[in-house]
Amino acid sequence: MTGRAATTGLRSGQVAAAAGVNQQTLRYYERRGLLAEPRRTPGGHRLYPADAITRLRVIKAAQRLGFTLQEVAELLEAGTHRHQPPDAGLRARVRTKLTEVEARIADLTVIAGTLRQALTAGCADLIECSHQPACPLPFTELAVPATDDAPARPPPEPVGVIRRA
Repeated sequence: MTGRAATTGLRSGQVAAAAGVNQQTLRYYERRGLLAEPRRTPGGHRLYPADAITRLRVIKAAQRLGFTLQEVAELLEAGTHRHQPPDAGLRARVRTKLTEVEARIADLTVIAGTLRQALTAGCADLIECSHQPACPLPFTELAVPATDDAPARPPPEPVGVIRRA
């Protein structure tokens, strides 16, 4: 490449600033395969196409929605296969992520309720509270020592944990 064709594109700093990420994130996404390796100037500077900004924004938006980088990579890959059934890509993965998020919300709702109960019960000290019958915290049974004639009780299920098959 010579002349202007060798220098067309956006440099790392420009892309990072426009997408709201840092330059190390750009390089990390390249290593992970989320971004294509950019062209280089004769001096070795990376030159990204303008659509790299959009791709980075999509990656960050997907992360904010709870997708891991591995899941984002799979979503981006699925988007390149146009001959799949319509429900095999984004829609199915979003449906799965929504189920996971709703389960986490349910777990967090239970946890928040337990913490509210701890405040209402006046728990000021974990050890002291664990000996009180009104203690709502999930470790209450763990604090009760086993006697010689009664076997130790197994630990209770953590509050808010939902067993999935």
